[in-house]
Amino acid sequence: MTTPRRLLLSALLLLAPLAAHASSPFDSRWRLDPARSSALDGWSAWDLVITVDGPRVSLRHDMQWRTTKHQATNTVDTTAPVELADFFRVEQRHMALYPAKGGKTAARAAWLDAGRTLRVEADAPIEISQGQAVMRLYCEYRLVEGDQSLVLIELHSSRPQPLVYRFNRVPSSP
Repeated sequence: MTTPRRLLLSALLLLAPLAAHASSPFDSRWRLDPARSSALDGWSAWDLVITVDGPRVSLRHDMQWRTTKHQATNTVDTTAPVELADFFRVEQRHMALYPAKGGKTAARAAWLDAGRTLRVEADAPIEISQGQAVMRLYCEYRLVEGDQSLVLIELHSSRPQPLVYRFNRVPSSP
């Protein structure tokens, strides 16, 4: 092997691990823009913190109602289905559709649009007045406006209309 080829191969081998750990444009704290979003009944503020670590995507919900604060995280995998014991849904507090005791939510995730959209599908067991049911959820997290905004579109089997939430990237502290 010639010296230029060896140098190129060595450079590629050294840079490959760095590229594998390059941050995703989704990695950020995103703050809800209430004026451009579906009503956030039951909450007064919502920050969505997204962390991408290889195929695993953590979706942390920092919620607030007056002085009450709640934090919940759904972690999905884009390479395999997962079962989550405490799958968080934003509307569960307002709609009184709580997770079924002991139930596990089956969730699947995939990247769409060349990594610009994260699709999450979930089958969440819930408690209703008649007993238990399964709510199907389809969610798309889409980067827009030069990666400074994120749109979350949620379709629920329990609702005739989608919920649309718009978030703005929160600048990171220096």
